[in-house]
Amino acid sequence: MRATLITALAAVSLGTLHGQYKIAPAGAAPSEAAATIGSTLVQDGIKIIKPDGSVLAELWLRSQAPSGGKAEDNASFATIPFGAVLGVMRFPDRHSDRRGQTIKPGVYTVRYGLFPINGDHQGVAPQRDFFVLSPAAEDQKLDTVGDFETLMDMSRKASGTPHPLVFSFWKADAGAKPGFEQAGETDWTLTTKLGDTLITVILIGKHEG
Repeated sequence: MRATLITALAAVSLGTLHGQYKIAPAGAAPSEAAATIGSTLVQDGIKIIKPDGSVLAELWLRSQAPSGGKAEDNASFATIPFGAVLGVMRFPDRHSDRRGQTIKPGVYTVRYGLFPINGDHQGVAPQRDFFVLSPAAEDQKLDTVGDFETLMDMSRKASGTPHPLVFSFWKADAGAKPGFEQAGETDWTLTTKLGDTLITVILIGKHEG
């Protein structure tokens, strides 16, 4: 099944006014991923290639989604624990999140986060689920980071700002297919599998608000 998914992703090529994004296999996870994390990841990641031929990002998700979580309001994943490791990302060049925060070149762990229900995140996303990125060099354990502020502090080391580095994601819509496509005027989304679940994550975009 995994080989079939990668083959399908590798074949995707989406046209834009400025060229084409392409998806290709990324090979094994980077060495910066600790053995305790790397052993849980898919053997072959996903590489997103920009229209100019350079690499936007590479992603290695876990071969099996973590379990043991509880249902939360407006959350897509009732069984994934808050702060669980979801995967590893690598950015060969500078990128940015939807807030415009710089993502420096490097390797990052991806953990599961939910934005708090406190009135500060109105309109950020229909659901509360987010990839939360932290520097892989400082996040070498598979243990779940269940404390909200601890996880945010880890991610602030990646952003260098008071706000963490995050990407909005959710369970893919019914009938969705793996690939990289434009969604609306500013967003581009990757649809792929976390374990047996098809997910969609916004990797390019701008939050208005």
